[in-house]
Amino acid sequence: MQTLHVELGERRYPIFIGSQLDPKQLLEPYIHGQQVMIVSNETVAPLYLSHYQEALKSLGKTIATCILPDGEKYKDIQHLNLIFDALLEAGFNRDCTVLALGGGVIGDMAGFASACFQRGVYFIQVPTTLLSQVDSSVGGKTGINHPLGKNMLGAFQQPQVVLADMAQLNTLPDRELSAGLSEVIKYALLGDAEFLVWLEQNMDGLVGRDADLLAEAVYRSCAHKARIVANDEKEQGERALLNLGHTFGHAIESYLGYGTWLHGEAVATGMVMAADLSQRLGWISSDDVERTKKIIKRANLPISCPKIPLDEFLGYMAHDKKVLNGQLRLVLLKQLGQAVITKDFDVELMKQAILANQHG
Repeated sequence: MQTLHVELGERRYPIFIGSQLDPKQLLEPYIHGQQVMIVSNETVAPLYLSHYQEALKSLGKTIATCILPDGEKYKDIQHLNLIFDALLEAGFNRDCTVLALGGGVIGDMAGFASACFQRGVYFIQVPTTLLSQVDSSVGGKTGINHPLGKNMLGAFQQPQVVLADMAQLNTLPDRELSAGLSEVIKYALLGDAEFLVWLEQNMDGLVGRDADLLAEAVYRSCAHKARIVANDEKEQGERALLNLGHTFGHAIESYLGYGTWLHGEAVATGMVMAADLSQRLGWISSDDVERTKKIIKRANLPISCPKIPLDEFLGYMAHDKKVLNGQLRLVLLKQLGQAVITKDFDVELMKQAILANQHG
């Protein structure tokens, strides 16, 4: 087992990474009250819920569960209310802990619920997908979608602890594994050229579910994110770099309908668009763009999206959270392994980059 820490002063918390982790031993120091609400979904609960229930019962905890439908399209206010209903019906108080057992959607919703319930209760992340292990479970961003934009309602709510168990990736569908690799590739492109070389050397093993390689990818990705979050928890500066590919990607997700494409798939094509625009600005070479496309394709991810009317694509981008004083800011590449957030780009070139990476 490997351990990382997100350094946030008194709110410092560990990320445990390994296979067949012992939840009783690892969770006990981080559950402060008697009551634990486990939030999961209809896919994950049959696989792992009983394991965590038994561990918590052996610690003498009072347990309740809230099982939601599985999918991004359910990350909305109506299904968030089901978590509040479960907490209230169970008679839980301000000393309770909300434990997220699932992927990014469950983590986002359970975290947001824990931030709101009685003005804030304890929160624990047990991410069961690669994407949530390397990205959404770390850093405290929680929230739900709105018809006009992704993650528009939410809160910063740091967990007490994160348990990333590689054994849980064995039940992950291939498509979900690839979606997680999209966020792994993102870390390499935005800040670690050596990690990119490592991914190029090991992508076949990652796609093939080599447990040691996956653990290394999760560790290196979480280490990148932990460092950035420690420096910029509320995304006032450097943390925005973690949105490489996301402004384009969120537009794709919003237009196609939440859940039609997985988040990681949309981000993959978004990173291609960002690389394409960076090349059109003269910042990176065409070879760099091809290298970006190649590593994304090797992860079995899309490098272009279906045709989307440009005005609608731009409309969704205008709702992006990185818009500042009415100006869109993008995360682009100065070189592979070095990203910047900038408003200094030609909008016509951006339109060209969007159109060049659509098909059909």
